[in-house]
Amino acid sequence: MIKTSCSHLKLEWEAMLRQFLPSVIACSRLEGTEIYVADNASTDASCEVVEKEFPSVHLIRLDKNYGFADGYNYALPKIDAEYVVLLNSDVEVTEGWLQPMVDYLDTHPETVACQPKIRAYRHRNLFEYAGASGGFIDRYGYPFCRGRVFESVEEDKGQYDEVIPVFWATGAGFDDSSGRISECGGTGRTFLCTHGRNRLVLAFTQSRLSGLSVFLQVRYIMWEGLP
Repeated sequence: MIKTSCSHLKLEWEAMLRQFLPSVIACSRLEGTEIYVADNASTDASCEVVEKEFPSVHLIRLDKNYGFADGYNYALPKIDAEYVVLLNSDVEVTEGWLQPMVDYLDTHPETVACQPKIRAYRHRNLFEYAGASGGFIDRYGYPFCRGRVFESVEEDKGQYDEVIPVFWATGAGFDDSSGRISECGGTGRTFLCTHGRNRLVLAFTQSRLSGLSVFLQVRYIMWEGLP
């Protein structure tokens, strides 16, 4: 079994692969780490791009478009790793981004998943809309993030730089510990393709009822959002 797997789920985005996959490869050289791209039955040349231009990356071909959440439910059983990091196709990572998550999960076995602080790709001083600095839900069922409430997005000034438990983690980038998301019911196949805050609430609600925890890990930052 490998230690850590980085898994992209994509549908017909050749340009995205060429733009963002190189940073994942270059910055994910932690020992025991492998990179996977799960292809949601794309009809363009995305699979050929992965095979020819990124030969070190493992390609998982799904037989049809299962949508975002269920696509991961079908792809994850094909990966044998202690930890799996799920990344959107439009995510840029930086050097050393994996180590803090691995260290935290190694020393906190009660944690089912953790996510980084995420900033917007085009406005790098601002939090990213769908994930920001960890997700919560109010008494009326409305999801929100530290750093983003409805349409109001904050500038990152270090105001949320502490490791805390959160209610949900964004699907743009989070680390699943030992497949426990799958054990708790997966990533919520009801949600075909919307914002990360919706597609993961179900799974993390189940994980909390199972006595597990979801945490924000802020010792690294990633940028997300269509350029």
